[in-house]
Amino acid sequence: MTPAESDTGLLAPGWAGSPAAAATSDGAFLRALLDAEAALTRAQAALGLAPAGAATAVTRAADANSFDVRSLSERARAGGNPVIPLVGELTKAVGEEYGPYVHRGATSQDIMDTATMLVAVRTLDLVLADLARTERALARHAAEHRDTALPGRTLTQHAVPTTFGLKAAGWRSLVLDARDRVTAVRDGLPAQLGGAAGTLAAFTAYGADDPTALPAAYARELGLAEPLLPWHTLRTPIADLAGCLAITAGALGKIAADVLTLSRTEIAEVAEGSGGGSSAMPHKANPVRSTLIAAAARRAPQLAATLYSALVAEDERPAGAWHAEWEPLRDLLRLVGGAARDAAELAEGLRVNADAMREHLGLTHGLIVSERLSAELAGVLGRARAKDLLTELARRTYAEGRPLAELLAEEPQLQGVDLDLDEIADPARYTGSAGAIINRALERR
Repeated sequence: MTPAESDTGLLAPGWAGSPAAAATSDGAFLRALLDAEAALTRAQAALGLAPAGAATAVTRAADANSFDVRSLSERARAGGNPVIPLVGELTKAVGEEYGPYVHRGATSQDIMDTATMLVAVRTLDLVLADLARTERALARHAAEHRDTALPGRTLTQHAVPTTFGLKAAGWRSLVLDARDRVTAVRDGLPAQLGGAAGTLAAFTAYGADDPTALPAAYARELGLAEPLLPWHTLRTPIADLAGCLAITAGALGKIAADVLTLSRTEIAEVAEGSGGGSSAMPHKANPVRSTLIAAAARRAPQLAATLYSALVAEDERPAGAWHAEWEPLRDLLRLVGGAARDAAELAEGLRVNADAMREHLGLTHGLIVSERLSAELAGVLGRARAKDLLTELARRTYAEGRPLAELLAEEPQLQGVDLDLDEIADPARYTGSAGAIINRALERR
């Protein structure tokens, strides 16, 4: 296949060149298919259902470099899947003596599903490594900016102060949520082995006294979980993959959405470590990592929906439902793998502008602490008088362009009152229990 014809990710900068791209390539799937075939023969040999020489011969012949992936792709159309032409090629490569032991007793879906699980496990390992990088970087930001105050924004408007450390700790919590779900799914992905209709009947015909021992032996050969029973039309493993990948995309997407907002020119509270350029505007440093993560997060739910729809699989083996999974699952693995790579780079290189955050706390002339003032003044003036006073001072704050603390200091009703107006009007001193929450959040491992 020439470079112009290969899938290099020209239109997918979010995953192009990522470890996940290589782990989900056509070549990677071919290797997984061959690994599944070789493991099947080895498992049968381990149980005395095939000679040891067959296991050696099939394993030796199952070298992806010896097969033409483009030819297999084109010939897959005839039977609806790539396993059928691959079995023919592998049988020929093994030779006349041991060729009959290739794919013996299995059906195409056994191999395709098992190979898909292998690709998923290998890709999820890479995702987890990048999530670990992201988590570590966010933990550093949370600790370093434990007391760095900035405006908390609700419904796009300044609400009350918060800290950047708390925001970073929240991002980290999402990453850890995703990590835990990905880990649980990865560790439970099973091999698939059931034969034509999930009864293992062919293995009995080939001499197995206890065919039910074969799936466990097969899973051990591959490092996959042992299936409780064949899951040709019981697609929980695929649905679990869809769920953990969509959650991961959404978790990383939340981080990206916040960075995109906070890195706007007029806000500039954070910036990506090395922004991307513009083809027309040399002055720009675009938040490209965040942009690509956000794009992945927008696509992931629809891909997951396709995989969920495949749960409705008829009979003992479905027509179309199983086949509909392959491309969206690979796309989802690629998207999340690329997003995890970008999230790690984003978190590690993120620049925090504490001065801008402090400046923005004053944009409402002190009204960002009106919640605190309401509580403090109600104890002195009563709730109704405190509300009326703050309403009037809020109007004057904007009309006169003067800080709320200054107006409070001039207020006759507050003369001689034992209140430290400078302290209670300082936004940086009204971050509640943010520090304690951060400390508790960072205890999670």
